Amino acid sequence: MNHSAVDTIAAALFAVALLHTFAASRIERLAHRVPRHAGLLHLLGEVEVVFGFWAIVLVLLLAFVAGPAQAIAYAESRNYTEPLFVFVVMVVAGSGPVLATVRRVVDALAARLPLPRAVAIAWLGLGAVPLLGSLITEPAAMTIAALTLAPLVFRPEVPERAKYFALGALFVNVSIGGTLSSYAAPPVLMVASVWDWDSAFMLRTFGWKAALAVLVNASVATWMLRDSLRAAGSTPPPPATPPLVVGVHLALLAAIVLLAHHPVAFLALFLLFLGFTQAYERHQSPLLIREALLVAFFLAGLVVLGGLQGWWLQPIVESLAPTALFFGALALTAVTDNAALTYLGSLIPGISEQAKYLLVAGAVAGGGLTVIANAPNPAGVALLRRGFADESIGAGALLLGALGPTAVAAAALLLL
Repeated sequence: MNHSAVDTIAAALFAVALLHTFAASRIERLAHRVPRHAGLLHLLGEVEVVFGFWAIVLVLLLAFVAGPAQAIAYAESRNYTEPLFVFVVMVVAGSGPVLATVRRVVDALAARLPLPRAVAIAWLGLGAVPLLGSLITEPAAMTIAALTLAPLVFRPEVPERAKYFALGALFVNVSIGGTLSSYAAPPVLMVASVWDWDSAFMLRTFGWKAALAVLVNASVATWMLRDSLRAAGSTPPPPATPPLVVGVHLALLAAIVLLAHHPVAFLALFLLFLGFTQAYERHQSPLLIREALLVAFFLAGLVVLGGLQGWWLQPIVESLAPTALFFGALALTAVTDNAALTYLGSLIPGISEQAKYLLVAGAVAGGGLTVIANAPNPAGVALLRRGFADESIGAGALLLGALGPTAVAAAALLLL
């Protein structure tokens, strides 16, 4: 295989895919003006389709440059465990019995807070649920938080600016909220075994700082939304679900989380889950199959495209001094998956303990800046975009909305 040609093609397509994510909302608006090609434009305007689409283009070009066998070999060499896990955990965590259980817990906690009910629920959805990601993994926390917040915060009547700030806060909080353990956040998972970071180390070194930043971001976002939340109508109580059904759903979710790195096992449990939902269909809500498939397609495309970016990313990471590494990682996370960035850092021989901390801290702090910055972000986009204008989330507006929460997270992880 001609590596220089392949590297150039992969980098060029990665850049095109990034530009495509920023243009997706414009393409979606264009679909309403050009009805003749509305179907194609709607497809290309789906943010979740972007990286999967350009990954297919990459494989086709590799087949032309290096031959079909080499192209297929490359595609099959990639590890698709994360996209598969996100697909499974989105469907299970977003199922009716799980959400009803979470909502009852959130309602009970909200009743104890000295705040209006809607304000308290929004604060818990932006603050407590992202921290729960350290236990149930970040993708599951993103799914539950998004579905909890959607009817209150991400409504057409809420000002767009406030919604984008809340979305940025949610993405940042999920990214740093998974750092209280060593297995829940993808960028931490990439280095935990290599650098011997266990959950006690993460809680002591990252977790308490992240928790403070999460609470600050949630409080500021809730304050910005206070008028819209007071005007929100009360949501109906969740339907009663038999304890047996709830117990099976929660047990399967827990088992899938425990087996997150074993796709054969968690896919088998997912098939069992699908069978159970069919058997007790009257206690279910529609499963998020379409949304989860789109997110998995996005992440799989990122795996394929991102796998050929190490030739320019790793030299940048290796060349930065520790403090510059923090800000470099924060900026690079906006244009590449933060787990890929920390994985490249784990390959650097003799990297200092300070540099290890600053690399991971920068990567998780920048995890809310773009859709591709952190693996759970596409799930949030898929579940919340209907509450935005044209049912599309603009990449530029998301970046602006996430700047404030990112600054809070960066300050907490760098200065405390």
